[in-house]
Amino acid sequence: MSEAELGGLLSSFSRSARRFEVRERYNSEVGREPFRRFLAGEPDDFAWHRGWMEMVERDRRAGKTWQRIRIVSVPPSDYTRYGLAVARHSVRAGEDIRYLRRDLAAQLKVEPYEAWLLDDQTLVRLDFNDEDDTFVGAQIVRDPETVDRHRAWWPVAWQLAEPIDAFVAAYP
Repeated sequence: MSEAELGGLLSSFSRSARRFEVRERYNSEVGREPFRRFLAGEPDDFAWHRGWMEMVERDRRAGKTWQRIRIVSVPPSDYTRYGLAVARHSVRAGEDIRYLRRDLAAQLKVEPYEAWLLDDQTLVRLDFNDEDDTFVGAQIVRDPETVDRHRAWWPVAWQLAEPIDAFVAAYP
């Protein structure tokens, strides 16, 4: 599934979109310059992120839920700190983003795919090139055991994942 097809799927869920993010870094054409500016301490108006925020706001007004668990290493990497800055805007738009330490996820035996879980029934695995951290495609996972495992991991991870402010306070 291409990025455009994934976008169409993300606009078609009925109740909830839940994302497991497990990579240390993501590299995209749209995110390269904002990440460079972040590292350089330069301002960003986040215009490149407005389409996402508008979609989340619209869906939240319609009663849909957007949630994300980022499984991260501590101390936070430069990319995680950048992700926190971007996430603050998504949270203001209505997305609930939480952070779970990678070591804690391992202790809990939470080992999800990089994936979206839509309406608690459709698991969409995201594939990335490990050499340059770019998105290469997505696929719907049809194996019921895998979908059930991801569904079961969600409440366990969600309960222990920290909202942005708590995570930043613990790992400045």
